[in-house]
Amino acid sequence: MSVRLIVRTFSELCITIGALIVLFVVYVLFWTGVKAAGATEGQIDDLQRQWAQGTVSAPAPSASPSSGSSPASPSPPSSPGPKPPAPAAYRDGKPFAMLYIPRFGKGWEWPVLENTEVKTLQKGLGHYRGTARPGATGNFAVAGHRRTYGDPFKDFPKLRPGDPVLLTDGTTWFTYRIDKKPYRTVPSDVGVIDPVPRKSGFDGPGRYLTLTTCDPEWGSSHRLIVWAHLDATQPVTDGRPAAFHS
Repeated sequence: MSVRLIVRTFSELCITIGALIVLFVVYVLFWTGVKAAGATEGQIDDLQRQWAQGTVSAPAPSASPSSGSSPASPSPPSSPGPKPPAPAAYRDGKPFAMLYIPRFGKGWEWPVLENTEVKTLQKGLGHYRGTARPGATGNFAVAGHRRTYGDPFKDFPKLRPGDPVLLTDGTTWFTYRIDKKPYRTVPSDVGVIDPVPRKSGFDGPGRYLTLTTCDPEWGSSHRLIVWAHLDATQPVTDGRPAAFHS
C-alpha cells in the first residue's frame, strides 16, 4: 500500500470521525432540546385537560406555617366514622403537578412526572417515587436534567436562601422557601431525599422539598441539592401567589 493511499485513508477516517462528533454535539445541544420542548408541551397539555375535567388527585392537608393564631379549643370527641379514601397513586411516567422557580426567569415552568427514569426526565422533572406528595408531611423530592433535554436546571447554582419554589397540583398552590445554597454530594448519598433529609439542617419532621440535579454541568459524577420548607399554601381560585413576584 502506498504512502499516498495510507494518508488519504487516514484523512477520510478523520473527516468521518469529525462529522460524527459534530452530529453528536448537534444532537446533544440542539435536538434533545427540541424533543424536550415538544414532550414538555404535551405533558402540560395533559395536565391542563385533567384539571379542566376535574380529574386531579386529592390535595394534601393545608398548612399555615405563617399563621400566628392560637390553637382552637378541642372539640368533643365524635363517634368514629369511615376513614376517607387515600388519594389515588400517581401514575408512572405521567404528570401530576407544575413547578415554577422565579429565580430562573419569568417563563420557567416545568411539569412534574412520577418517577425519575431516563425516559421520564426527557419529558420534564421527575418525582422520586415514594417521597411525599406536594404539601404533605415528609419530603417532596424532584430530579431534573442540568443539561440536555431542555436544560431545566442549568441555572441551579444560582439558587439562594429565601428563593421561592412554587408548585401546584391544580387545586392548591404550595410555596416553598429554599433554606441553603446548593449542596454538592455524590449519587450514592440517597439520604438527601429522606423524609427528614440528612445534612439539610432540618431537625425533625416537617413539610420539605428537595431538588436534585447533576454536577458538573456536562457530567454526572456528583449531585447538586437544595432543600426548602413549606412556607404557605392557597387555593388556585385565589390566583397566583405573591411569591411569583418576589
